[in-house]
Amino acid sequence: MKLASKVTEIYCIADDFCKEYNLELNKTSLSLSNPSANSPKHRKRKGRMSDAEMITILILFHSNTFRNFKHFYLFYVCRELKKEFPNLFSYTRFVERMPRVAIPLLLFLKLGLMGECTGITFIDSTRIPVCENKRQSRNRVFKGYAQKGKSTMGWYYGFKLHLLCNERGELLNFALTRANVDDRNPKVFNDLTKDLFGKLYADKGYISQSLFCFTL
Repeated sequence: MKLASKVTEIYCIADDFCKEYNLELNKTSLSLSNPSANSPKHRKRKGRMSDAEMITILILFHSNTFRNFKHFYLFYVCRELKKEFPNLFSYTRFVERMPRVAIPLLLFLKLGLMGECTGITFIDSTRIPVCENKRQSRNRVFKGYAQKGKSTMGWYYGFKLHLLCNERGELLNFALTRANVDDRNPKVFNDLTKDLFGKLYADKGYISQSLFCFTL
């Protein structure tokens, strides 16, 4: 597996985006009369991973065959990509800081990496557990965000990722919700499909009277 060749390309795009994102964020902070937004304590410290580096690693994970992020991080990133990422966090620290890059990562994907609707679209969802069920009461990283939900594989604690893609496999839209949000939730479905045309394919889990009327 030769992911190293993708690192520079993905990082450059992510870094440019993060610079623009932080610039807009600072403008908002200044407009709210928050002079501390540009103080030294808000600047990136030397020897610390940047948000762009974290986003790059998360995108790389979803571009390969690893099914477990911990295994990917410890046995691939920390061993094979140490040169590309000289200031790597420990795995625990990386996971603790993942919520920090969640919003810029979602915006990065939404604004720059989407395909075009061709008239043939597929919709589905997948579960994103953040810990084992027995550990949910002790999970601090996503406390107040994650919820308990049920999928075809049983109960889990975490989130649900709703995805749209065309017949070429290009991502058209997505939404990240708590695990207890139904696939047939009208608001989520409307937000996902509002710019589509043509035919939409889904499994039987999306069958409902409200969505049937919505798609007419």
